Amino acid sequence: MKRFLALLATCAMVLGLTALLSPPAVAATGCKVDYTVTSQWAGGFQAGVKVTNLGDPVTGWTLRFTMPDAGQRLVQGWNATWSQSGSAVSAVGVDWNRTLSTGASADLGMVGSFTGANPKPTAFTLNGVACTGSVEEPPPVDPPLPGTGTPVDVNGELHVCGVHLCNQYDRPVQLRGMSTHGIQWFSKCYNTASVDALAEDWKSDLLRVAMYVQEGGYETDPAGFTSRVNGLVDMAEARGMYAMIDFHTLTPGDPNHNLDRAKTFFASVAARNADKKHVIYEIANEPNGVSWTAIKNYAEQVIPVIRAADPDAVIIVGTRGWSSLGVSDGSNESEVVDNPVRADNIMYAFHFYAASHQDSYRATLSRAASRLPLFVTEFGTVSATGGGAMDRASTTAWLDLLDQLKIGYANWTYSDADESSAAFRPGTCDGGDYSSSGVLTESGALLKNRISTPDSFPTG
Repeated sequence: MKRFLALLATCAMVLGLTALLSPPAVAATGCKVDYTVTSQWAGGFQAGVKVTNLGDPVTGWTLRFTMPDAGQRLVQGWNATWSQSGSAVSAVGVDWNRTLSTGASADLGMVGSFTGANPKPTAFTLNGVACTGSVEEPPPVDPPLPGTGTPVDVNGELHVCGVHLCNQYDRPVQLRGMSTHGIQWFSKCYNTASVDALAEDWKSDLLRVAMYVQEGGYETDPAGFTSRVNGLVDMAEARGMYAMIDFHTLTPGDPNHNLDRAKTFFASVAARNADKKHVIYEIANEPNGVSWTAIKNYAEQVIPVIRAADPDAVIIVGTRGWSSLGVSDGSNESEVVDNPVRADNIMYAFHFYAASHQDSYRATLSRAASRLPLFVTEFGTVSATGGGAMDRASTTAWLDLLDQLKIGYANWTYSDADESSAAFRPGTCDGGDYSSSGVLTESGALLKNRISTPDSFPTG
């Protein structure tokens, strides 16, 4: 009898250990998966995968699904550990989302490639239970009414809330606009007629003022360039656009080379513009050849200079690898996520050139957008050299992604530079027309079409 009881106890123990070591099942009500292709380009796509647990709480989960077309392949994924074997794709929960209570969701994302069709995946399961459930939808609510007036009239002074840029109503907003070229070279492009056209015909929300520090810029005439920047800040204000003051460090790539100049410049423009609600400060354009730690140290010395005069304005910090969040240097956003700048009301810059920077850059931006407040302070429709043919498909995929994520952007450039990234044909700035099809390059026509669509800034 004792041996029989001992055997029962041993069996119970084994069963208990088996239960502990097995992935937790979900109840028969299962799960729900929302799969959305957020952007697609020639041979590639990006998708969001939201899985909702409708069963018992789970700690440790695996989502599986099938790619219906043999040409569909997983390239990269985030917010889970992803793998593919044949047509079967698996995503395993990671530390921060491995526990899903009843009704809880995990938002995942992936970049994929395809050679034939790109049909929606099938046979979703969570820990082996089919995801066929549904979630009771809340009753529809009327969307907030968009405000009327200029971008600054509607949104007022901006601030960072969570990972978004938010307006005076604490609602996320996306600013869309254009960047000047170096004002030491193209000052004739920035006059009453051109800024009127940008505000009224292009319906731009933003003018980014690119003040180079070297290359014949600020270091040659600090007072003169500070005055030019302030003049463009005033022109943007008069037309209800936001003005981004760009301290355009590029060569040398270590912003600490210009630390003293940056402190002098930002102390001056912050004191002068502190009472204006339309000014955003970008303190280092494209750091390159330098570590994130060095960039962070620079930012933590310059930001207090601005805050001493203007405590409330949004400040944007450049990132490693020409403001690519380190991707162009073989890194990724984790270095910023794990070691952020010690300051409030800041964002981080991300730059791309659509013909050169594609899948891996879009994947990085998508991942980072859930952890960091980002602003695309500069991008081009062409290659990273500023030249070559416009890549319409990649540019469209990028702009669709930025719209989806509500990430603001400024296109390079609102100028007539003799390069395909410029919005205007050479010689345009000698005249007074900055909007008609005859003066726009292919890039300029695409950007004007995108920027001039209604913003619908929320006010409720």
